[in-house]
Amino acid sequence: MNIHEHQAKAVLREFGVPVPNGFPVFTAAEAANAAKYLKDSPVFVVKSQIHAGGRGKGRFAELGPDAKGGVRVVKTAAEVEENAKEMLGKTLVTVQTGPKGKVVNRLYIEEGADIQRELYFSMLVDRETSRIAVVASTEGGMDIEKVAHETPDKIHTFQIDPATGVMPHHGRAVAKALDLKGDQAKQMARILGQLYTAFTAKDMSLLEVNPLIVTGDGKVVLLDAKISFDDNAEYRHPELSELRDLTEEDEKEVEASKFDLSYIALDGDIGCMVNGAGLAMATMDIIKLYGAEPANFLDVGGGASKEKVTAAFKIITSDPAVKGILVNIFGGIMRCDIIAEGVIAAVKEVGLKVPLVVRLEGTNVDLGKKILNESGLDVIAADDLADAAEKIVKAVKG
Repeated sequence: MNIHEHQAKAVLREFGVPVPNGFPVFTAAEAANAAKYLKDSPVFVVKSQIHAGGRGKGRFAELGPDAKGGVRVVKTAAEVEENAKEMLGKTLVTVQTGPKGKVVNRLYIEEGADIQRELYFSMLVDRETSRIAVVASTEGGMDIEKVAHETPDKIHTFQIDPATGVMPHHGRAVAKALDLKGDQAKQMARILGQLYTAFTAKDMSLLEVNPLIVTGDGKVVLLDAKISFDDNAEYRHPELSELRDLTEEDEKEVEASKFDLSYIALDGDIGCMVNGAGLAMATMDIIKLYGAEPANFLDVGGGASKEKVTAAFKIITSDPAVKGILVNIFGGIMRCDIIAEGVIAAVKEVGLKVPLVVRLEGTNVDLGKKILNESGLDVIAADDLADAAEKIVKAVKG
C-alpha cells in the first residue's frame, strides 16, 4: 500500500525523524489558512499529493505546456491560495503517471527550507540477503534515475542484519556515502536508527527520501518522503488502513483486492484470467509473441471459488479496452469445473460481447469442458497455451 507524502512524514515524525512543518489541504481556502499557520517561514511550498514521482517536473494537462509544475515555491499566503485554486482538480502528468496523469485532490502546504545540499536515501527489503538494504547517494534531487543510469558508482548500498539492527558502523557507512562529517554525520547516524526503527515497526517495503537535505544552519532534514507498506502485514496495522487513498488506485484493482485477487491493469486489449503467477506471466508473454498486448495480469490463485472466478471475470469485462478474453487454467488445486461454472455465472450476469478463448488442463478437465460445451456460450476451445494465444489474437484482430 502506498501513501501520500504528508502521511509518510506524519508517520516518520512519530519516530522523531526531522521533517519540515506542513499541513495537508483539500481546498484553496484551507491552503491560505495553512500558510498563515506557517507565517514564520520566508517562503511556502505548494506540493501536489499524488502517488507518483516527478511532480516537480510534471505538467498539468489542462493548463498547457507553459504552466508551472506540481511543486511550487511562493512567497505569500495569497500566492498559496492562487496556486491552490489552479492546481486542485487538475490532472498532473509526470514521468511515472503515464500520459493519463493523476487528478490532484489534495495539496501539502509546507514551510520553505534553506537548501545547501540535496542527497538521496532509501531503504528497501533485499530479498536475496533477507535483510534491509540502505541506498545512499550524494546526487539527490529530481534526477536520481539519471544518476543510477549514467553514474552508478555514485550510488552506495549496504545491508543491515536484522539480528543486530543498526550498529555504529552503519552510521559511519551512510555518513561516508553522503559525504557528511562532524555533527552532520552524527545527525545522520541518529536519523538512520530512527528510520530503521520506523521501517521495521510499520512493516514497510520501501522508504525513499529524495531529497534528504542539509540546510544552511547545518541541519539534516527529510524534505520529501515516500513510503510503501507490505500488504501481507496489513492485519498487524489496522491504523494504516485509514491512510489508503482509493482515488489514487485503479478501480478494477480496488475491486480485485476485495476478493483477494492479484490484479494489475495494463495497456493492452486482451484480458487474461489465469491461476498461478508464473502461468500468468507466461500467458502474457505468449500473447505478445503472437502480436497482441495483454490488458491485465490476473491470478485467481490456486484454490479459487466459483464466486471468486465470477468476480474476476466481471472485473475483466468491466475494462472497455478489452476486445477479447483468454482464460488459461491448469488445474492442480484449482478444479477446471469450478472455473467453468464461474465463467458461465459471470457471462449470464454481465453478458459476453467479446471473443472468449478457454484453455483448461488438469483436475476435472473433462467435466469443465463438458460444462462449457453444454452452456450454450460462444466459447472458443483451445488445446494448449500456444493454440489459445493464437486463437484469441486472431479473434481480436478479425
